[in-house]
Amino acid sequence: MDEIRENVVIDSWARHFTAGAYKVNKPHETDAEILEVQTCPDHYLALTVDTVAEEIAEGLYRDPFTMGWVTVMASLSDLAAVGAEPLGLAVSASVDTGRDESFIDAAAEGMERACKAAGTSIIGGDVNTTPDVAFTGCALGLVPKGELMTRRGCRPGDSVYITGRVGTGNALGLVRLSGMPDELFPEQSYRPQARTREARLLRRYAGCCMDTSDGLLATLDQLMRLNRVGFEIRGRWSDLVDPRVLEVCAQAKVPAWLTAAGPHGEFELVLTVSAEQEPEMLRNVSENDMTLVKVGLVHERADIHVRLKSGEEVILDVARMRNLLDEVEGDARRYLTEFLALGKEYGLD
Repeated sequence: MDEIRENVVIDSWARHFTAGAYKVNKPHETDAEILEVQTCPDHYLALTVDTVAEEIAEGLYRDPFTMGWVTVMASLSDLAAVGAEPLGLAVSASVDTGRDESFIDAAAEGMERACKAAGTSIIGGDVNTTPDVAFTGCALGLVPKGELMTRRGCRPGDSVYITGRVGTGNALGLVRLSGMPDELFPEQSYRPQARTREARLLRRYAGCCMDTSDGLLATLDQLMRLNRVGFEIRGRWSDLVDPRVLEVCAQAKVPAWLTAAGPHGEFELVLTVSAEQEPEMLRNVSENDMTLVKVGLVHERADIHVRLKSGEEVILDVARMRNLLDEVEGDARRYLTEFLALGKEYGLD
């Protein structure tokens, strides 16, 4: 776990705090914090908080509607990843004095539209005047105790699925940071959905679960480290990556798989399921008009590799990819240059 810089930073904060008497999970084990509530004996209370600030500062998000939308969906996705049904959100809006009323209106509309899409609402919050724009969402939800999903629990032989195609977040980052025309992947194309509806069904089957907010490969890497197993990606990248992203990759001459490796993800759920439960899960997914894409399998070796058309297996150094942004000291454009160079080392199509 300590090979990943983000994990080390989280632990450097967490070690100063005393865990509350009602907390169930340990650090890194779940996307949301899980609490035992005496007045609700059959459910856990799930709580999560997420801030949208770096994406605004780096210019990835320019439309205030996107800022509001992602603020809500990021927190709701954390609830979905533990199987919790949302009770509502509190939001904190920090806006500089130079913004007019239309900026606030658009950000608020993004939040409200996201809430309606997920079947929940904003129940309160806070507003501040600050030098930089930042939005924070804090979401609460309930999950039945017998159906809590965590990041632990996958076993060799399990199948790995994802609730939708990936790459849109990194496609937006690629266009923004490389100076490619905005119309190649408009910001309005990035509207990630928290999979709250799917979570209600999948929580009955998942061995472990985590969302792809940091990208698909980072998600698999974190699950690998927590469970001390590995993953074999068998799905074709043309099936795993969003078709709109494939067009961006073709224009930029970038391998499609790299859009699953960058740190600006979306909010799909990655889950594992045993061979015994897989047929029933897939049948119920089909009957409920949901989508699952098979990524691959869990194996015993603690690594992540892909199998090429030739049958050759290539092991991916995902830790190197995950730590790269910290190594370039947060310089987004330098990160993009070095990240693309790193990707070319593998030569995967």
